[in-house]
Amino acid sequence: MPLYKSITIDPQTRVFIWNVTEPEARLRAEALLSENSEQRVSNMLSEIHRRGYLSIRHLLSLAGYSDNDLFYDANGKPHLKDGAHISITHSFEFTGIIVSTHREVGIDIEKKRDKIMKIARKFTPLNEYRTLANEEALIRKLTMVWGAKESLYKIMACPGLSFLNHIHIEDFEMEEGESWGSVSYKGRRTDFSLNFLEFENYVCAYALKNETSQ
Repeated sequence: MPLYKSITIDPQTRVFIWNVTEPEARLRAEALLSENSEQRVSNMLSEIHRRGYLSIRHLLSLAGYSDNDLFYDANGKPHLKDGAHISITHSFEFTGIIVSTHREVGIDIEKKRDKIMKIARKFTPLNEYRTLANEEALIRKLTMVWGAKESLYKIMACPGLSFLNHIHIEDFEMEEGESWGSVSYKGRRTDFSLNFLEFENYVCAYALKNETSQ
């Protein structure tokens, strides 16, 4: 099984990342799916989406859960039936989950691509990046910020939440691989710690809600 990486953040919180290299038939044969999930996979037109969906079921198994333990609320946020917190991500040939029994968590994997520069002004003030040395560094930093904001958005799961206006990522040195962020929305502020992984032209950002935040 191509488990790419697992990270134990604390005794109650773990990250699992999968490199989706197997053929769909093998992933399907080794995954135990609910009737609803079987239907969802059958309705997916894209093979890469089907393989990603199936690989996430393998990650659930590694975390000690089955497909039947996972459900989604009205806003599309995933939950586990035992009350543990979960977040899910997929990007091309990588998928990932983060699971915690005691803190709200979010995760996002993004491929580094130059197209991010075309949408950057929609999610972050570009004048904050003037000191970066070259285009490669700019793409790298923007991808990290986008992933961080995605991970916070997944935790909050609030309709109307704006990446640009409501989610703040504190500036950070890319080599340090960590930062903090906050969401200010409808008169309430929520704080988070952030960590970054970089591998094979991808960025993984994962967030943990600060225990002091309500």
